[in-house]
Amino acid sequence: MAKEKTKNSFDLEKIGTRAPKGMDKEETKGKTLALLQELDELQNLLYAESKHSLLLVIQGMDASGKDGLIRDVFASMNPQGVRVASFKVPTAEEAAHDFLWRIHRQTPERGIIQLFNRSHYEDVLVTRVHGWCDDKTAMKRMRAINDFERLLTEDNTHILKLYLHVSHEEQHKRLEERLSIPRKMWKYNENDLIESNNWDQYRKYYEEVFSTCNEVPWHIIPSDQNWYKSYLVASLLKDTLTGLKMKYPGLKK
Repeated sequence: MAKEKTKNSFDLEKIGTRAPKGMDKEETKGKTLALLQELDELQNLLYAESKHSLLLVIQGMDASGKDGLIRDVFASMNPQGVRVASFKVPTAEEAAHDFLWRIHRQTPERGIIQLFNRSHYEDVLVTRVHGWCDDKTAMKRMRAINDFERLLTEDNTHILKLYLHVSHEEQHKRLEERLSIPRKMWKYNENDLIESNNWDQYRKYYEEVFSTCNEVPWHIIPSDQNWYKSYLVASLLKDTLTGLKMKYPGLKK
């Protein structure tokens, strides 16, 4: 799992999308199950103490496994303390406001884990690929994003930014599965393969985002293998929550 803080040093082509050779799949799955048990307790502690909140920003190409990650890592947690927001094409009301308006409304209160399935970064990614946002506007938005994330962290919201890193070959395989596997057909969108043709442009703008919006560092998660992706994210979550040194509150007087 790569973590980046240094400006202008990203090259996704040099970062692998699979687990290291020799890593045992079944053994790793066992470790993930143990981590999920720990996370259940840590999430309960976060909710009970209510001093911190956690925001997970989940980005990735189409078919990188965002939905599956949410299901595999967070399904066992108490639903009272975990929320999911998905950001698709803005509604008319959302488009009538600044681009962060709809995002800020979904940020977590203390005690809550909030998941962003796509996020404010779409406004400097897909918009640029399709020419809806020029470079000057994109740079202004990225400065605003840095200010926004700084505001959240200063108010005790801990942010984990994840990029689910898949290969182009794996993406095509998963998109084709949506045409043949019944339980995946609902995800099919005729524009998916068209968007896949913009792979290089998306990569370029992602790399620029990683370099420009890195006050809160990005975590690049190799995601060709779902079992490895889940293990890495569960490990990252466990380390983050453990680092908060949380304690259960005592009896109320």
